[in-house]
Amino acid sequence: MTANRKELAVERAAKKEAVEQLNGVFKTTSVAVVAQYSGLTVAQMQKLRMQMKQAGASVKVSKNRLAKIALEGTDVVAIGPMLKGPTVIATSNDPVAAPKVAIEFAKANEKFVIVGGSMGKTVLNVDGVKALASLPSLDELRAKIVGLLVAPATKIAQLANAPAGKLARVIQAHASKGEAA
Repeated sequence: MTANRKELAVERAAKKEAVEQLNGVFKTTSVAVVAQYSGLTVAQMQKLRMQMKQAGASVKVSKNRLAKIALEGTDVVAIGPMLKGPTVIATSNDPVAAPKVAIEFAKANEKFVIVGGSMGKTVLNVDGVKALASLPSLDELRAKIVGLLVAPATKIAQLANAPAGKLARVIQAHASKGEAA
């Protein structure tokens, strides 16, 4: 009887630790995508995890009851009702990374079904997740901004050099006329 109580105490401690870990993830994430993965193979799940990791996102599989407890007090608490059946939660700090990988993975694997998600306190349906996935990532946006900032400087340099070039061509033309006469 005491051995059984020790096992229960260890199990409770493990569950409490899992809830605390999930809560930490949910507090620091900006976007969460909920999907059902029933029927996926271990290799497919490993591929999903690898793709998420490469994009800067993570995948969590947890008991729904524990995940709902971990959601309390976080911005993504709205995904609680979506946790039914075998679900996986993809999270990322980049609001585009997790949705983009999830949508691409769902296209390749029909058994991976996106249920919805949350961006901050905003609840997303499947279309909302698809809309997020279609946006450029933070790195792409940063590159575009840098390109826009550099372009005016390049144009200013071209404009500053243009009058000097024109002046040199006029002087060269007058010099050529003088030699011909």
